[in-house]
Amino acid sequence: MKIAPEGFPFIAIALALAFAGALVSMRTFGALMVLAFCVAAFFRDPPRVIPTGEGLVVSPADGKVILIVPAPDGHAAGRGYTQVSIFLSVFDVHINRAPIAGTIKDVVYNKGEFLPAWDDKASLKNEQNRAFIEGSEGRVGFTQIAGLIARRIVFRKKEGDVVARGEQVGLIRFGSRTDVFLPEGTTLNVKVGDRVSGGSSVIAHLPGRPRP
Repeated sequence: MKIAPEGFPFIAIALALAFAGALVSMRTFGALMVLAFCVAAFFRDPPRVIPTGEGLVVSPADGKVILIVPAPDGHAAGRGYTQVSIFLSVFDVHINRAPIAGTIKDVVYNKGEFLPAWDDKASLKNEQNRAFIEGSEGRVGFTQIAGLIARRIVFRKKEGDVVARGEQVGLIRFGSRTDVFLPEGTTLNVKVGDRVSGGSSVIAHLPGRPRP
């Protein structure tokens, strides 16, 4: 099982606790080894097949679509954008991926609260990192949002970096949410309640490139 590099320190701590627990009892050792396995599973990095084709927008995260609404007034995306929110439970892969190919723009990090990620107010009040990708096919925004348990957002890219569709850009630790902002005229390929996989699930087709 491939592991995201950000997970190694946490796995090492969990293993150290397990071996320390062996000094108490084998039952304690076993319980803590299960915990270490769960930590490793959280940071798993499974292979993904990135779809090809013009105008495709892929999901930036694994999880469940919980909200599809117009972007909030005053949002940096601008008028006419649609917000698609994806909730990641602690059982989902937490690696985030670029929804389209292009150049990273307008990266903004805000330190905030830790409301449950499914709360509508989370997108406004929680710790988050927002970025846009500008490519030949359009401009798409996405926001990594920390949840009730998540306490650290990792964004591996910087403004000016060029990314491919589905390329890894970061992760959020231990439960979170990712919002995607799609331009006016985009054809959605998902609905509330759908489960999606980061990098491989097509969630939309950009304007001028309707779903075949």
